[in-house]
Amino acid sequence: MIRRLLFSVAILLALTSPLCAQRSESTLSDAEVEQLREAAYIPSDRILVFIKILDSRNKAIQDLVAKPRRPGREEDFHDLIEQFTAITDELNDNLDDYGPHHKDIRKSLPKLLEATERWASNMKALPEIERINVSRKLALESIRDVREEATKLVEDQKTWFLAHPPPKENKDAPRQ
Repeated sequence: MIRRLLFSVAILLALTSPLCAQRSESTLSDAEVEQLREAAYIPSDRILVFIKILDSRNKAIQDLVAKPRRPGREEDFHDLIEQFTAITDELNDNLDDYGPHHKDIRKSLPKLLEATERWASNMKALPEIERINVSRKLALESIRDVREEATKLVEDQKTWFLAHPPPKENKDAPRQ
């Protein structure tokens, strides 16, 4: 497990700039990238932004299901599912980082768990299209990974913050 993690980190460091450039161009819009940047310092808010972005991709996929068949429909399904998977993987990377650093994400985890159920249900309900079966399977695995990590974090966060309560905000103190 540790060897796999170290290998992954080495690969990510070697490919960071090309991967980031590709991901933001093909997966996230400029507005979505900006939303994630703005929420970067508040992990709970960042998770909520990821949920919002993934919900928009999920809705776009469901809109394709509702529309009549047309040429290129399978490619559109494939592209949207690939985007969904890439964003889900990025969310999972963030969760992997937040856990060991004890970032307080307790408020967003229940919403994330609820969203993973919705996303998985919608992915499973897609029509049988051979071109998207592999992409759909990868998306479902990615959703499962996020759900497992979030479930683990719920308990970890509960235990950690019970033993290490965050300081109470003093509402009477002057703001700087």
